[in-house]
Amino acid sequence: MKTILRVAVLFGLCAVSTALAAPGWVTDQFEITLRTGPSTGNAIQLMVDSGTRLEVLERDADSGYSRVRTAGGTEGWVVSRYLMNEPSAREQLEKLTSQLTNANSQGASLKSQFVAIQNEHEAANQKIATLEDDNAALEQELDEIKRTAANVLAIDDQNRSLMDQLATTQIRVDTLEQENRRLGGQTTRYWFMTGALVMLVGVILGIWLPRIRWQRRSRYDRF
Repeated sequence: MKTILRVAVLFGLCAVSTALAAPGWVTDQFEITLRTGPSTGNAIQLMVDSGTRLEVLERDADSGYSRVRTAGGTEGWVVSRYLMNEPSAREQLEKLTSQLTNANSQGASLKSQFVAIQNEHEAANQKIATLEDDNAALEQELDEIKRTAANVLAIDDQNRSLMDQLATTQIRVDTLEQENRRLGGQTTRYWFMTGALVMLVGVILGIWLPRIRWQRRSRYDRF
């Protein structure tokens, strides 16, 4: 009975320890000491954060320390094994993340620029279509103006021809009027001469007829 209880307690403890177990990671963010000399016995000048860029001036293989200079100009000694030839993976990841973010922002900017260019292209196409329609309308108007101008020129030619005909007709009318006046003058003279001749004949007859009658009477008186 006691053995069974012990086994049950052991299983219970195992279950509790299993339930309390959880994963964990060592942080990659830590600080190193910048000392005045290459040993732990020297005074600490600064606490340098991980990922800080340092200029290595010399390395002491015996002590395991390296003499460095910070960006602010402070010189000191740090443990050599804490130095790397390139930035840490976290720093590189942050840099890559920043570059990716910049690339994404640039991509978004390029996309917005592309959309703006597309909109401008569509607006330009619409303007071109409008200009083509206006050009077609202007060409139709130009054709109509050309036809009207041709008609005007034809009418002008007709008017000139009619004016020439009218001038010729006027000349003929003037000629006919002159001829008519001339003929009228001749007719008047003809009638005047005819009248004068008739009067002359009448006078002659008026003189001659009484004599004829008188001679006849004289003959009758003789018998």
